[in-house]
Amino acid sequence: VQLQASGGGLVQAGGSLRLSCAASGRILSIGDMGWYRQVPGKRREFVARITSAGSTNYDDSVKGRFTVSRDNAKNTIDLQLNSLEPEDTGMYFCNAARISYRRAYDYTEGISTDLWGQGTQVTVSS
Repeated sequence: VQLQASGGGLVQAGGSLRLSCAASGRILSIGDMGWYRQVPGKRREFVARITSAGSTNYDDSVKGRFTVSRDNAKNTIDLQLNSLEPEDTGMYFCNAARISYRRAYDYTEGISTDLWGQGTQVTVSS
């Protein structure tokens, strides 16, 4: 089971980007999913989270500008970034708190916790 993020890029201040993250594998269910970001020399920080039922919460710095969504049938989570600011620059990582999956060799259920994608870079120029 793994997470694969995509959609980052270079954009001018005020512009928009859409990040996507897909979970792959014999997935049975995924719990809370979220997005975090990190700049060099600083700790990874929370951006947005969405539960399997669709409840969301955001860091204050992105409220009203970013929107998190997910498609449980496709095992994906997206982050729409609008009104981007230079301070939004960073590597964005998707996270799944808990994924249950079917093991390939004996078809029993396995659990992965705190799973991270590889990151996608967002750069906002002023």
